[in-house]
Amino acid sequence: MSKFLTTHVGSLPRPDCVCDVLQAREEEGGPPDDFEAVVAREVKAIVARQVAIGIDYVSDGEFSKIGYANYVKDRLTGFSGDSPRVPGADLDDFPGFLKMLARWREGALPRPTPCCTGPVAVKDRDQLKADTARLKAAVEAAGARGGFINAASPGVIALFQANEYYPDRSTYLAALAEAMKEEYRAIVEAGFFLQIDCPDLDMGRHTTFKHDDEATFLKSAHEQVEVLNAALDGLPPERLRIHICWGNYEGPHTRDIGLEKVLPVLLKARPAILLFEAANPRHAHEWRVFQEVELPDDRILVPGVIDSTSNYVEHPELVAERLMKFADIVGPERVMAGSDCGFGTFAGDGLVEAEVCFAKLEARSRV
Repeated sequence: MSKFLTTHVGSLPRPDCVCDVLQAREEEGGPPDDFEAVVAREVKAIVARQVAIGIDYVSDGEFSKIGYANYVKDRLTGFSGDSPRVPGADLDDFPGFLKMLARWREGALPRPTPCCTGPVAVKDRDQLKADTARLKAAVEAAGARGGFINAASPGVIALFQANEYYPDRSTYLAALAEAMKEEYRAIVEAGFFLQIDCPDLDMGRHTTFKHDDEATFLKSAHEQVEVLNAALDGLPPERLRIHICWGNYEGPHTRDIGLEKVLPVLLKARPAILLFEAANPRHAHEWRVFQEVELPDDRILVPGVIDSTSNYVEHPELVAERLMKFADIVGPERVMAGSDCGFGTFAGDGLVEAEVCFAKLEARSRV
């Protein structure tokens, strides 16, 4: 059997110099003079490092973004103020752990999550153009097999940026989808895989929808997929990746909805490449769910075979064992080695030390 291809979820630990220019952009209301020089240099370096440790499909580490969902405030109109924080239901159950988690993250950069307070529309195309230009140059310089760029789904934008303008959630989702479709298409047309980040399809159950019943959440998840599909209309499914997760934090996760409940929703989404958690103690057993579903022939599975919240470096034999469970179900040609989630979900914040992160990714690439 040939070596499994490798990738990851997207975000990587940002160097201090990148965090500095991101924070300066937040504080000054615009990028500092050295923003482009710093980010371009560090994207080139991080892509080269990914290739050096055996990653086939690389990203820019999301170095130009302070967060994977709230970056849209800089690219779309209609956002201001602040949205209320909604702790997960599992953290409500364990308030002592919630305090501990807050202490761990005291050094992180601020996470602005403005509300939607006006009509949503594209206001800045230059930031995305810079993202694609930087990654293209870095991929060519490093000789990477391919690259992907992350983009927020309409559902996850709505999850974090509360609606205070549109008459209802459905109208808000539709407006977000219409605004984001330009970004989605531009990434694919630039020659990259587009990764849609969709924790709204599972994490949303124990956050925004924690006071609702399961049927209400699943109905909303179906709607979010329908809206997403409309925004992706015309784009080739084989160039589209979709990532789901239950929240990239070490914690109890005792209120996570099971994969068997959300997989039927996920399979209705247009992307052919599915990235999902499969390594952490709460979801590692769910590989069995794929034995029970009729998986379309065009779907590629990218299970997380390394945990993005633990500083354990997984043994290559364990990684191989995890990958083979999926290969035995769908065939090795339809399996790629992934990570549970990103290692730098928010700038300056991460539960895995940077060098440990790369040791984990390198150990996985030995399989």
